Amino acid sequence: MTTSDPLLHLLRRATYGPSPASIAEIRALGAAGWLDAQLKPASIADPVTDGLVARFPWCAATIPAIHAAVAAKTLKQYDWTPMWQVSFATPARAIWSRRQLLEVMTEFWSNHLNVTCPTGDVWDSRADYDAAVIRKYALGSFADLLKASARHPAMLTYLDNRSSTKAAPNENYGRELLELHTVGLTYAEADVKNAARLLTGLTVNYTTGTYQYDPSRHAVGAVTVLGFTHANATAAGGEQAALALLDYLAVHPATAVRIVTKLCTRFVADEPPATLVTNLVKVYVDNRSAIAPVLRALFSSPEFAASAGAKTRTPYEDVVATLRTLDYGPEPSGTKAIESLYWICSNAGQAPLAWGPPNGYPDVAAAWASPSGQLVRWNAHLNIGAGYWPPTLVRPSSLVTAFSGTPAPATYGALIDAVSNRLLQVTLPGPQREALAGFFGKTPASPVKAKDPAVDWMFPYLMAMLLNSPTFALR
Repeated sequence: MTTSDPLLHLLRRATYGPSPASIAEIRALGAAGWLDAQLKPASIADPVTDGLVARFPWCAATIPAIHAAVAAKTLKQYDWTPMWQVSFATPARAIWSRRQLLEVMTEFWSNHLNVTCPTGDVWDSRADYDAAVIRKYALGSFADLLKASARHPAMLTYLDNRSSTKAAPNENYGRELLELHTVGLTYAEADVKNAARLLTGLTVNYTTGTYQYDPSRHAVGAVTVLGFTHANATAAGGEQAALALLDYLAVHPATAVRIVTKLCTRFVADEPPATLVTNLVKVYVDNRSAIAPVLRALFSSPEFAASAGAKTRTPYEDVVATLRTLDYGPEPSGTKAIESLYWICSNAGQAPLAWGPPNGYPDVAAAWASPSGQLVRWNAHLNIGAGYWPPTLVRPSSLVTAFSGTPAPATYGALIDAVSNRLLQVTLPGPQREALAGFFGKTPASPVKAKDPAVDWMFPYLMAMLLNSPTFALR
């Protein structure tokens, strides 16, 4: 049901789905050249996305900027506008950005180091967390990302470390740091308690909302966490002791297995091949948690090459991939259509960044297998494709010409083949072609007449049925 073309397979996994431009780009550069460019996103000009993000001026706002806006009464205290703008800008970036691997990895780490967006306690810090932590380090090293997260008010607030003191260490962040962010379920309760003690002092300035290390809140005394030991003798040295623990955890063998397994689950299969995990763990450890070498090794592995058809798109990916394969443009100005796409994702069960628990959205097919969710996606394919909703996206003046080409196909089989190759990059097997032709009361050999509904008002239904197919549902 999926293409055997290795370039298209790479696009289906390392992006949010092939678009005409990305297909042309990867064919021009080759797999290695395309991946080299994607791993250096700053080298890729992305003016369309830059313009879209500019429509959401608060989506990368710093904490001081938000507090200054509150003081100037530009924003209200506890205003959710910056968080909503992060949320709305996320699908816009995923759809139209040329820096596709950056967007995919930003989503990956947003789930791994989840801070629900929007949620009230991080009203002033969540936008900065997205820009200064997740996006900044998405293709860097996990050690740097982990340390940036641990010293950011959004994470410290979300997992309660800002209220942790030496008299009453809060174990929430210490536990999730071990269980979700690093080593997984390999710890003892003593490890959690010691990690929580070592993390005391990493807090938030209650006046400015920015990160600070407060030595008066730090619990001194020797600690041991999963083989890591530190004298932790002075409150003044508490922050460096905590950072040393984070560096240790980032390259711990159990962390390597956990991160690599999640990457393989994202890019290869719901049950990753054990040989690939083993090989990539070595790459991860040898490169001190740098992510780019792991991704290079993953995408060049035989296990990846053999994994076509082994992953299913999540609801969010499905909506984003729909826009990418249709190649519809954003509305010329304003944000209403982009906001509508966010709410379509929400209706399908996966509003970007909005997962409530700290473990992030699941990335296996079984988690998303529901008739109601499937129906929402199918309706979205028709609504988006036909221009019913949102109506202000930039679409071709003639859908038939854009998706079936010129000259017009002479038969229903040729029509179905043309649209299938344009939207799915494959020619459908005979029984599926016959079923689609039968929907219009025809056979594949039937001639297409100029006024047939199939190339008039019913053409969007052909587009939608192809997007409803198992072929499109696969990542």
